[in-house]
Amino acid sequence: MHKILFPEATNDYIKIAATELAERGICEPILEESDMATAGQKVANGLADAMVAGVDYSSRDVILACRDQIGVAGQIDPFEKKTFSSLFVADFPDDRRYIISDGATCKNPTAEQLADIVILVNEAATKILDNTPRIAMLSFSTFGSGGKDSSMDKIAEAIKIVRMRRPEILIDGEMQLDAAVNERIGKKKAPKDSQVAGRANVLVTPDINSGNILYKSLEQFAGAKLAGPILLGFKRPVSDLSRGSTPEDIVFTTECLVKLI
Repeated sequence: MHKILFPEATNDYIKIAATELAERGICEPILEESDMATAGQKVANGLADAMVAGVDYSSRDVILACRDQIGVAGQIDPFEKKTFSSLFVADFPDDRRYIISDGATCKNPTAEQLADIVILVNEAATKILDNTPRIAMLSFSTFGSGGKDSSMDKIAEAIKIVRMRRPEILIDGEMQLDAAVNERIGKKKAPKDSQVAGRANVLVTPDINSGNILYKSLEQFAGAKLAGPILLGFKRPVSDLSRGSTPEDIVFTTECLVKLI
């Protein structure tokens, strides 16, 4: 059974969630009250397989511990810049599941960083989803309907990079949210040969503003159950919980996180 470190051990919600996780056999929770740097070192040293934090610590605290203690995947030189990202899992009452990226880490990604985000979230989505990831690059525009805009150019360049590096990834865009997830609208707005429009299950936003607003809107207005943020691109899986997380949120996030180990 995978060991998950919870460094905010005195938080009542963490205690409730850890009890349920242990009882259901989802993981072996390790509850220790420690600063984030120490917690990151323990995960890096293999004392736990992953970490769930962020109920009390800020996102900055958690992300810096991941970057400085656990390390960025694929990074050789400590001064080398590598992209890291995040995802959210949104479950709806009608059993639909969507993955959203990035609403927590990369504020205004370049085309190259956006391509990295796509590749990172695709790898994770193959483990979290029950079917093949179909990635929609979200925008205010659908396949040029918005005229000319630098954000659309960035998305087009990111798609080009992804298709060169990972041609097997199912990705399309730019497209509006309704064209991405509504089959009728997708057929009307998108090219007939699109394998994503109307059937997307992974939604990649152009910046952190739109990503953060999207996931919180789904939670607050649409009744979706949210897991995350789950950080991507580090050497070990880590979740940076929202400080508004409930015990149910913590359990759901941990369930998803375990699939990435």
